Amino acid sequence: MSKGRIPVTILSGNLGAGKTTTLNHLLGESSDRDIAVLVNDMGTINVDAELIQDGTELTAEDGVAELSNGCICCELQDDLRTEVSRLARDWEFDTLVVESSGISEPAPVARLFTTESRAAARYDVDTTVTLVSARQFRDFFDGDSPVERTETEDGETRPLSDLVIEQIEFCDVLVLNKCDLVSEEELDEIEATLRALQPRAELIRTEHGQISPDAVLQRGLFDRDAVSDSAGWKRAMEHAGDHDHSTDHTDDTSGHNHAHRHPEETYGVSSVACRRRRPFHPERLADFFESLPDGIIRAKGTFWLAGQEWVMKYGQAGSSARVETAGKWIASLPEIDQKLYRDNRSDLDWDDEWGDRETKLVFIGTDFDEETIPSRLDDCLLTDEEMDAEWDEFENPFPQSENGLLTFGE
Repeated sequence: MSKGRIPVTILSGNLGAGKTTTLNHLLGESSDRDIAVLVNDMGTINVDAELIQDGTELTAEDGVAELSNGCICCELQDDLRTEVSRLARDWEFDTLVVESSGISEPAPVARLFTTESRAAARYDVDTTVTLVSARQFRDFFDGDSPVERTETEDGETRPLSDLVIEQIEFCDVLVLNKCDLVSEEELDEIEATLRALQPRAELIRTEHGQISPDAVLQRGLFDRDAVSDSAGWKRAMEHAGDHDHSTDHTDDTSGHNHAHRHPEETYGVSSVACRRRRPFHPERLADFFESLPDGIIRAKGTFWLAGQEWVMKYGQAGSSARVETAGKWIASLPEIDQKLYRDNRSDLDWDDEWGDRETKLVFIGTDFDEETIPSRLDDCLLTDEEMDAEWDEFENPFPQSENGLLTFGE
């Protein structure tokens, strides 16, 4: 923590996870701290701010309210940067808690305090916290449940499960709330899944948002690089390329690596990371994505599609998935541009024949056959005969232009 800067705790979580209840509890239990609270609610009327103020002695002025324990609550409306700067200028307090909207990702909020800005000059991100409702989490990934959708703050409509997982993957502390609403056995299974999705974070079980302020305030846990790379799928992919610690081996005839697995045997939670140096047949791969086992709750990565100059980006959360184009393979660019990229990226994994073209996919789930995923993926690779064919002639349901999108299961 930089000297003189105000520590910030960012509180994220889906609508209904219990953020406002948790925040009220923190305020009530923090009489020894002066806490400022910035609430970003999804409506034009800041319902969360009103709930936090309810039952307190308030002196409201210009959207700022002083709570009975010396805390401050103000609406986050148009410009978070302006609001947090104004708070630091007009009030004295020990720590700032930002309750982000249930439809927002925590990473952009954290970036506000870690980039060059007026806000970053006054604050340091101390701890990022994500609340998860035990009951909601179980229902989100029930294979029989319909896909719930939400509109994010930037106007994009996306599956709610996708947003929930991104909130889980970016945090220092995971608070599993409303534990009284599910059985102990279900809690153990949910916790094992959460640890597979986010192995770095501290995990705390709570009921009714009753968490100790010492667990989430002024902890000094935030490390931008660590939290950005701490998601379970990223860690699984890193280990997939670590031949000193994996069971990977190279199959010289097919030009790919087999999967590396990290099973959590007690609750059947496992991850499978797959790397391939041969392109996929578009139709067969689309069929593969359409028929993934119900037990897969998270999948992520990029893949090489025959006849395609675009890097294909895959993401799945629960029963919904999407494929997007994500820029071009460096190897598909003119030679002078290839050299420029390679000169500036000394860590780039480059194949003499195919350049940077490669597939890296991770699958995380419960009670699925770990051998089936790699085997079925291999069936989607081009055969030796197809490698010699005209790749552009293959039927291709995937996007083939910039900003292209294909969805599954929505």
